[in-house]
Amino acid sequence: MRQIIIILVMATSAFSCSVVEENPLLADYNTTFDLPPFERIENEHFIPAFEKAMEVHNTEIEAIAGDPEPPTFENTIAALDYSGNMLSEVQSIFSNLNSSHTNEGLQEIAREIIPRLSAHSTNILLNADLFARIEAVNKQKGELGLNYEQEMLLEKTYKRFVRGGAALDNDKQDRLREINQQLSSLTLRFGDNIRDETNSFELVIDNEQDLAGLPSDLVSNASEVAAERGHEGKWVFTHHNPSVMPFLTYADNRELREKMKKTYINRCNNDNEYDNKENIRQIVNLRIERAGMLGYPTHAHYVLEENMAGTPGRVNDFLLELWEAALPVAKEEATELQAMIYSEGGDFHLQSWDWRYYAEKVRKDKFDLDEAETRPYFSMENVIEGTFMVVEKLWGLQFVKLNDVPRYHEDVEVYQVREADGSHLGILYMDNYNRPSKRGGAWMSSFRRQSVRDGEFIHPVITINCNFSRPVGGQPSLLTFDEYTTFFHEFGHALHGLMSDVTYPGLAGTSVPRDFVELPSQVMENWARHPDVMTMFARHYETGEVIPQDLIDRITAAGHFNQGFATVEYLATAFIDMDYHTLEQQQDLDPISFEKQTTERIGLIDEIVPRWRSTYLSHIFSGGYSAGYYSYIWSGVLDADAFEAFLETSLFDSETAENFRKHILERGGTRDPMEMYVNFRGREPEIGPLLRQRGLD
Repeated sequence: MRQIIIILVMATSAFSCSVVEENPLLADYNTTFDLPPFERIENEHFIPAFEKAMEVHNTEIEAIAGDPEPPTFENTIAALDYSGNMLSEVQSIFSNLNSSHTNEGLQEIAREIIPRLSAHSTNILLNADLFARIEAVNKQKGELGLNYEQEMLLEKTYKRFVRGGAALDNDKQDRLREINQQLSSLTLRFGDNIRDETNSFELVIDNEQDLAGLPSDLVSNASEVAAERGHEGKWVFTHHNPSVMPFLTYADNRELREKMKKTYINRCNNDNEYDNKENIRQIVNLRIERAGMLGYPTHAHYVLEENMAGTPGRVNDFLLELWEAALPVAKEEATELQAMIYSEGGDFHLQSWDWRYYAEKVRKDKFDLDEAETRPYFSMENVIEGTFMVVEKLWGLQFVKLNDVPRYHEDVEVYQVREADGSHLGILYMDNYNRPSKRGGAWMSSFRRQSVRDGEFIHPVITINCNFSRPVGGQPSLLTFDEYTTFFHEFGHALHGLMSDVTYPGLAGTSVPRDFVELPSQVMENWARHPDVMTMFARHYETGEVIPQDLIDRITAAGHFNQGFATVEYLATAFIDMDYHTLEQQQDLDPISFEKQTTERIGLIDEIVPRWRSTYLSHIFSGGYSAGYYSYIWSGVLDADAFEAFLETSLFDSETAENFRKHILERGGTRDPMEMYVNFRGREPEIGPLLRQRGLD
C-alpha cells in the first residue's frame, strides 16, 4: 500500500526523490506491520507532509470530477471514498500525537493547519463537477444492482455532500466556507484552553495534617508531582481526574475540598487567557447560522438527522423519561448524605464539594465497602490481563506484546491482536497514564482504519488512551472501580475498530451514528462489573490473593448505590447540550446564565453540579458530540438490553458472542443501526434493562 502512495507522490510532485525520502511521513515506513516511524518523525515534517498530501488528494479529486467516462459507482463513489489515503494517514498521526503527547510546536502547527484542512474538506464538498457525478449515480441507484454496503456508501456520500452545502448557491457556499473555517479554529482553541487551564492549576499543601483521609498512594503521587513542579517537601494536587476525584472523595479538610471543587467546575470561566465563554457564544451562533443556511430549524435537527434518535423532540422525551426516574432517587441520596453529616455532628447543609466525600462514607457504612479496599485488586497489569481474558473467552482473540516496534512515548504498550487461529487481526496501542502532554479523559482512535483496497485486506492500527495515575514508588497504578470499568469501555471501542470487516474505509469500524457508537464500548462494562469476571483476574498486587468473594458480594450489592447522582449529573449536561443546539436564532449568549436557566428548568438540585459545565464541555464544543451528549445513555439502553442476551444464555456464550461480532462489531456503518441491532437481538431494544441496571425502576 505504501509503495503505491509513494509512486503517486513522485508522479504528481515537484519534490525531489531526496526530499520525499527525508520526510518519514511521505516515504515508505519500512517498519514492522507498516507502523508509523515515530522515532523519525519531527514537528518540522508535518506541514510539508500535509501540503503534499492535500496536493495529492486534490489531484485525485480532479481526476474523479473530470473523468470523461459516465459516472458509475466505482469510478465516482468508491473512488472518492478511497481517495485521500495519504492525507488520512498524516492527519491520523498528527491528531493522535497532538492529543496524546503534544508540545508547543504541535499546537502551533494545529493552529495553522486545521483551518487549512477545513478549507480543503469544504472545497471538496462544494466541488460542483464532483457533486454532479455523485448526484447522477444517486439518481440511478435502483438500477445499479448494488450490494447493501455499496448502497449505504452511496446514500451516505450523497447526503454528506448535500449536508455539506453542495446544493447551495455560490454566495451561500462562500459564507459556508467562512463558517467552517471559523468553527475549526474556535473548537481547537476551546480544547486548548481546557488543557492549558487544567495543566496550570495546582493545589499546594505544606501542612501534613491537611492530608488527613487521603489514600497513601494518592499522597505519594502528590509528593512526586510537587517535586516535579518545584515544590520539594510539599504535596501538589491537580485538576486531572486521578488527582481531583479521589481528593474530593477522601480529603477530610472541607475547606480544601471546597476550593478544589469550585476551581474545578470554574475551569475556563475565570476571565483570563483560557476563558471559553466567548468561544461558546461564537460556536453556538455559527452553528445556528449554518443549520439555517442548510435548511434545518436548528443545529440539533441537522445533527440528529444522521442519528438513531432522529429528532430533538425524541431526544428530549427520552431524557425527560429518565430524568423523572432518576431525580427522586438523587433527592433520596441527598437526604441520606445529609443525615450522615448530622450523625457526625456537622451543622452545615450538604454542598457539591461534600457529595463524593459523604457518599463514600455512606457506602462504607451501608455496604462495608471502601475504595481503598478494592483498589489493590485492580492494578493496571491485572486489569489488562482481565480484559484480555474476557475477549479471548468471547471471541478467541490473542494479544501478543510487541517490544521492538515504534512508539511515540515510553508509557505506550503495543500488541499484535490475533484471531483464535493465530492469523493477524490488527495492532493495538495502549497509552494508559496521565501526563501534562496528554489531553484529559479517555478515548479510542486509530492510526489506520480497516478496509479492502485493490483486493488487499488492510488491517487496522487502533489506539486507546486513558489518564490513570502513574505507578509511583515501586507500586503499580491501582485503579478505582470506575477507572477499571473505563478501561473496559475504551477496549470495547478498540474492538469495534479491530474487528471491522468492510470494504470501504468510510464505513469501517466506528463510522456509525453517535448514539450507536457507544454500544460496543458500554456493553463491555457489563462484563467488568460481573462477579465471575472479577474472580478470573483480580488479585492483590502485593499478596497475589484472589479478590475475596465477600468483597465481590459487597461490590455487587453496592452496584445501585449513588446511581441517582450519577444519572442526574450526566443528564443535566445532556439537557444543556440540547438547549444550546435547539436555539433557532443567534443571540448574545452568556453561557453561565444560559446553563443556569437549563438547570432551573429541569429542577436540578443545588447539591449536584452538571458533570460537565459549559466552559469545559469538550464533548460538544471541541469534540464530535454536539447535540449528541445524550448518546451515552441512549447507547446505555442498547448495551443493557444486549447484555441481557448473554445472561439469557451464559456469560460467555459463543453463539451470542459470534452474533454480536457478526451483526455489530464487524459491520461498521454498512447498515442502519436499528437493523443491525434487530439482526443481533431479534427485536428492538427495551428500556427496562437500563432502569434495572441503575436501580431506577
